[in-house]
Amino acid sequence: MTTRTTPAASAGTWRLGDLTVNRIGFGAMRLTGRAAFTSDASVNRERSIGVLRDAVELGVNHIDTAAFYFSPRLSANELINRALSPYPDDLVITTKVWPGRDPSGDWWWASPAQLRGQVEENLRQLGRDHLDVVNLRVPVSGRTDSIAEHFGALADLRQAGLIRHLGVSNVTAAQLAEARAVAPVVCVQNAFGVGAAAGERELLRECGEQGIAYVPFFAIAGAGREAGAGGDDDEAVLAVARERDVTPAQVRLAWTLAQGPNVLAIPGTGDPAHLAENVAAGALRLSGEEMTRLAAIGG
Repeated sequence: MTTRTTPAASAGTWRLGDLTVNRIGFGAMRLTGRAAFTSDASVNRERSIGVLRDAVELGVNHIDTAAFYFSPRLSANELINRALSPYPDDLVITTKVWPGRDPSGDWWWASPAQLRGQVEENLRQLGRDHLDVVNLRVPVSGRTDSIAEHFGALADLRQAGLIRHLGVSNVTAAQLAEARAVAPVVCVQNAFGVGAAAGERELLRECGEQGIAYVPFFAIAGAGREAGAGGDDDEAVLAVARERDVTPAQVRLAWTLAQGPNVLAIPGTGDPAHLAENVAAGALRLSGEEMTRLAAIGG
């Protein structure tokens, strides 16, 4: 049996535990609106479903989502279920818990005992009997706190068969070490991209040494974060984009992927054209000189 070559395979693969994924994946947050968590009349259900199906057709087999990715009209998890169920055998869906949102959209943070309810909410929305990977998403205000109790609760759910693999998100190196003392960690999902701080680059390197996937979010958006990339970009990024006849987003993705074979990109979009551009960035190889120019940003 021959393996079909797809655009998303151009950047190579990595393993999340026993699950092999292409290094170019897809983030589901923007399926529900251009600005995260808000209503957006330009986004409709059928277009978002089409983007998900296009992503899989392009070879994407790693989708990042969360039950709290919803707008007043759309839910990312339910869109994934509608678009892709019954799911392809090689599709890996990663979700995250600890933050939650009530029906009005207000945020709340789960206690360790409430994490099971959040896991079951993801299972119900996605139509799954287990979750491939669940990340414990640490609050910004909690990056100096212990995460052992919350991570231990997820480890119990893994033992119960509700979760296959565990990851952590928005963590420090100390919190990663704390989690690994409780149960195996297959991925770290932190904000990272061109201009990232030296400490975050060091954490990425440490993850590679430990065989842990490093999964950047906001690799394209940068300081724009949930609101998305702004109209302005660093001149070094723009110059490389002009020279290569590619988009600044593609340059940012290519640079990020080049940081190590354990780096998995999860760019998100609700636009079919942007999806194709993001996936194509996996084939873009920057020169050493270009990498050096981009590494100097924010440094």
